Amino acid sequence: MASCVDPLVVGRVIGEVVDLFVPTMSMSVNYGSKHVNNGCDMKPSMAINPPTVQITGRGSDLYTLVMTDPDAPSPSEPTMREWLHWVVVNIPGGTDPSQGEEVVPYMGPRPPVGIHRYVLVLFQQKSRFSMGIGLSLPASRANFNTRAFAAQRDLGLPVAVVYFNAQKEPANRRR
Repeated sequence: MASCVDPLVVGRVIGEVVDLFVPTMSMSVNYGSKHVNNGCDMKPSMAINPPTVQITGRGSDLYTLVMTDPDAPSPSEPTMREWLHWVVVNIPGGTDPSQGEEVVPYMGPRPPVGIHRYVLVLFQQKSRFSMGIGLSLPASRANFNTRAFAAQRDLGLPVAVVYFNAQKEPANRRR
């Protein structure tokens, strides 16, 4: 499974968003019929709605899914790094985020300029999170920090990460 990490290093996801880790879970991400592979291109118009995410694992295990854009507002000047797009907690293993509790509602990619990376990070929880205490919404989607979020909630290193690239579509080409 270590070969799964390589595109994350090349894409600077490891280093800028998460620390080096060894994937221990399988996470399948699809927008409609398009399967997301690390570094693939996705049109923002195809990602308006939340992706279908399938997580392996035992039903007794719980997971947290975080989606961010480390290139906001611009890859050359990511002053809002990371922009938070989605947080779902208490996802049972072997299911998908619809079985968990959405803490931050999904926001599709809206890259204003340049090619942005959209990173989905899966963490295994040590126990169930109670909504409210300790899981308050961030004050802003801007300047979110995946590492700090994981540290504050004792999540440890990720168990799976997938990312895709997207750029603004010309107005006449949107589907």
